[in-house]
Amino acid sequence: MSNSPAETRSGLFPALLRHWRTRQGLSQLDLALVAGVSSRHVSFLETGRSAPSMAMVLRLAASLDIPLRDVNVMLRAAGHEPRYPEPSPGDGLPTSVRTALEVMKGHHDPFPLIVVDRSYRVVDVNQGAMALLGMLLPEAAAAGSAAVNLATFTFDPVGGRRVIANFAAVGRELLWRLQREVLADPGNRHLREVLDEVLSMDSIESDWRQPDPTTPSTPTLELQLRVGAEIWTFLLMVTAIQAPMEVAVDELRIESWFPVDEVTARGCAELVAAAQAQDE
Repeated sequence: MSNSPAETRSGLFPALLRHWRTRQGLSQLDLALVAGVSSRHVSFLETGRSAPSMAMVLRLAASLDIPLRDVNVMLRAAGHEPRYPEPSPGDGLPTSVRTALEVMKGHHDPFPLIVVDRSYRVVDVNQGAMALLGMLLPEAAAAGSAAVNLATFTFDPVGGRRVIANFAAVGRELLWRLQREVLADPGNRHLREVLDEVLSMDSIESDWRQPDPTTPSTPTLELQLRVGAEIWTFLLMVTAIQAPMEVAVDELRIESWFPVDEVTARGCAELVAAAQAQDE
């Protein structure tokens, strides 16, 4: 059932459209050109003089690269039914996505691969990640990956903070990324709670608390871990699943760890081999 006329006239959709357009740094004319509509129509939508059809909401959302959960919010604000499924956390992922993730996890072994949701909650890990986590932080491994939030875990003084050799670089970059994401998605209560928890930790340096908007977010990040007397070094890359047409899948992020030297590569292979031998 569509929203009532009162809800549609509340001005929420025009405000949301202006928010996403200005966030992308586009003028009304820019958006009109990208979406293939007239700038006059965009102006009428933003002032509430025109009500958008479902097709128009979807066209504008695609032009602005809006996350699927927020597309549903815009549809509701315009008086339409949400388009994309929003399964509850207990529903799990579609079978096709789970199958693809299993293949990716296996192919990336023995090197760590971690799947997280929009709020950095760990959804899944491969054998490489579980073996490394189990060796460095057995308490966290015993609790299960589903109990771990990757962001708060990184800053935890008895967790990631204890084993990350280049914590100054990793912590600063992760905190600034979190702050940018909260600013870009102020309605995400769970992400805000994660940021608040991180900021309450003693491991946060005072000069990290103010993000530097001039510092670009790099596509990769170097992570150095203390493993006994050795330093294992990984290059981290985060990827997303494109065109999933489902909210839960749209919000997944896959963090792949690539070894940068022979010491790290050999160590990961030996860890996974030992873990597999124990399971046999």
